[in-house]
Amino acid sequence: MPDGGSFITYFYTVRYLRFGQVCNHVERRIGKKSKETKKSQRIRQPAEREIRVRQGVHLQPSLPRRLSLGGEWEFRFINIIQSFPPGEVDWRSTDKPKLWRYNLHYFDCLRDEGRRPDSCIRLLDHWIALNPPGAPDAWEPFPVSLRVVNWIKFFNKRENRGSLKPGWLESLYSQILWLEDNIESHLLANHYFKNAKALIFGGLFFGGDDAGRWLKRGLHILSAELDEQVLPDGGHFERSPMYHAMALEDCLDLYNLCRGQDAPALRSLSQRLRTKARDMVHFLLGMTHPDGRIALFNDAAFGIEAEPAELAGYYEALCGERAAATEATMWSFPDTGYYVMAPEPGTRMIIDCGPVGPQYQPGHSHSDILSFELSLKGRRVIVDSGCFQYEDGETRRYNRGGAGHNSVTIDGRDQSEVWGAHRCARRANPLYGRLDERGGGTLFFEGAHDGYRRLPGKPVHHRAVTWTGKSLMIEDRIEGGGRHELQSRLHIHPDLSVEISDEARVAIVRHDTDVLATIVRQDGGSIFRTDGWYCPEFGIKRTCLVLAYTCKDTPLPFRGGWIIKLN
Repeated sequence: MPDGGSFITYFYTVRYLRFGQVCNHVERRIGKKSKETKKSQRIRQPAEREIRVRQGVHLQPSLPRRLSLGGEWEFRFINIIQSFPPGEVDWRSTDKPKLWRYNLHYFDCLRDEGRRPDSCIRLLDHWIALNPPGAPDAWEPFPVSLRVVNWIKFFNKRENRGSLKPGWLESLYSQILWLEDNIESHLLANHYFKNAKALIFGGLFFGGDDAGRWLKRGLHILSAELDEQVLPDGGHFERSPMYHAMALEDCLDLYNLCRGQDAPALRSLSQRLRTKARDMVHFLLGMTHPDGRIALFNDAAFGIEAEPAELAGYYEALCGERAAATEATMWSFPDTGYYVMAPEPGTRMIIDCGPVGPQYQPGHSHSDILSFELSLKGRRVIVDSGCFQYEDGETRRYNRGGAGHNSVTIDGRDQSEVWGAHRCARRANPLYGRLDERGGGTLFFEGAHDGYRRLPGKPVHHRAVTWTGKSLMIEDRIEGGGRHELQSRLHIHPDLSVEISDEARVAIVRHDTDVLATIVRQDGGSIFRTDGWYCPEFGIKRTCLVLAYTCKDTPLPFRGGWIIKLN
């Protein structure tokens, strides 16, 4: 927990919540027993009425999932593999992390290209038999929302439409009724968007009064959330490239479902979704490194969501137009707070100068303003530490804290007080951020944040980045008063080697024998090396070298930084 005591920490954590969130949190705790009785009564309704599947709703094939399953009863999620005896899936799997269990209940396996249709049928029957309403994990609103959409996509395949079992439809209907009573209004953000998406899918898949109500509520939620969650520059408001990819696929799925529908509300939604998706694809491609994969800012990891090229291809297939080109030398995304330099093919520097996310839901935020990632010659060189897990612990704290990023820490504190698995108390705010091109093709970025103003002397961190030809200069300026300990870090990709020479003043970064960069301090001072972690995927933690320098008992104002000479 951050310094300052539990009262201050909790106060600054809770103060940003919306009033409706607080009310819903209280309601969920105080009224849980009475609400469970109501849900149990309602959940029986599908057996007492006719369940009708709506006709005329068709989906173009959506994105597949490649889960690399070794067998029918084997599952791999977040790099944890579990094999079950045939027909004996342990749906509760209490020995696994919650995120693993969630993935088990999402039923992404129905979209796994390597899974046979008869295997999907057995899994559906097995899940329904062993997961009655209210079963732990399985019936939480988020996995219900993802499972509803995956089941409907599976049921809507041409080869499956004529052979839907009554038990499947009854279970699906029951799950949507349950979801309707458990919308995640206490969390909002991407969970709320997923809830709305599932209601719209259910409302268009089924016919009848219940389905009409689901559709109306889903459209009501989505109408407001679409403009709030997708910012004017095309980025998702949680500022995670991974969650951006998830939200983009959601928008494309909804466009896939709603386009061609006659209802005015659905035609209007289709137009908005197409426009939003175009902007989101442009943002995603700007935030993609030359290796074709996303930047790892905030909670982001490879292998969870579809790859950028897959999402761009899905957009092109649905919309009949090419995704935004990526030949520019720079992109500014001022609403999300990301700035991208790419002066030559194979190079890319992505700088984070955005807020923690929506103030009322910073659960996926990191303490990383003015941090950056750098690719050279098509290869990642300076990396973000990534995201290893969602459970609280040493690695989670490293990934979220200042030590896990390529920025400056002051007095060993985090610029934003991230704590627990998904909490944030006092948080840094960007003061400004801008990127432009100057004479001779020079790219110049500057930005600042106020995360350390709570410390004595009220320090403010400013960073300027100048990229001219083969020289990249990173200048840090710390305004304020008093004496402080300052530390600057650069995480080097673990596949690279680093040699520090010339009395610890020059660091040479190589891939095999190829020199990629030479790194020195601006003031010519010494550099030391330490170990850090690089977590590009959930469940993967690789030791990486971190170049750093420390200025102890340093009076402010201060100037320092790095010079990276490119080969």
